[in-house]
Amino acid sequence: MTAVGRWCAVVPTFDNPRTVRDVVETVRSYDLEVVLVDDGSGNAGQAACEEIGALRLAHVRRLAHNRGKGAAVQAGFAAARELAFTHVLQVDADGQHDLTRIPAFLAASRTDPTALVIGYPEYDETAPRVRQAARRITDFWVDVEVGKGRIRDAMVGFRVYPLDAVARLPRLGVGMDFDIEIAVRLVLAGVPTINLPVKVRYLTAAEGGVSHFRPLVDNLRFAWLHTRLCTAASFRGVLRLLRGGQR
Repeated sequence: MTAVGRWCAVVPTFDNPRTVRDVVETVRSYDLEVVLVDDGSGNAGQAACEEIGALRLAHVRRLAHNRGKGAAVQAGFAAARELAFTHVLQVDADGQHDLTRIPAFLAASRTDPTALVIGYPEYDETAPRVRQAARRITDFWVDVEVGKGRIRDAMVGFRVYPLDAVARLPRLGVGMDFDIEIAVRLVLAGVPTINLPVKVRYLTAAEGGVSHFRPLVDNLRFAWLHTRLCTAASFRGVLRLLRGGQR
């Protein structure tokens, strides 16, 4: 398929003052414009984003209050559409992702512009056990919701979205469950998926690593999301059976 469209990156950030500029500059080195969304960062994070904007390294948008990762990414989608982009590479601002994988993800998206190109993690020894446990649980439920293997990992925020497909989705969550929900809903809507590996390294505090994952609250969010998605899938299955019985 011929590549048609314009690609940019959306980088959501909340209090990542020590890593965000390096992420933006590295993404730009791959000939991508960047939409940087400051999700209500404190003084240091806001100052870092303002400097990036002043240097014209990114199109900077700021949310007045911290609203959640999903809200920040969706604000980035809106900005990307305003700037006439058709596809978005989502990259976290904490420096965890191996950004040398950007060309491979863009090439896959340009080969099939209709597809969701989604990363699955290759962890090193820095990965916290609690995060890996949450992923194993989510992997199980995502397989139930969309079919085994269609999404190899729904939690890594390194992926390429076709914005036309995103625009057709129902209202999405605004928290940490956003990455899971949008991937599942795109697949359920018939969007093809391309799963590619990406190395993930968790930075130490000394390196500027910041985690906003709240094990109790966010795992409860994930559980409620999967409850809703599985319930909806059950209703769809019942309706299909009823329609089949009426023929």
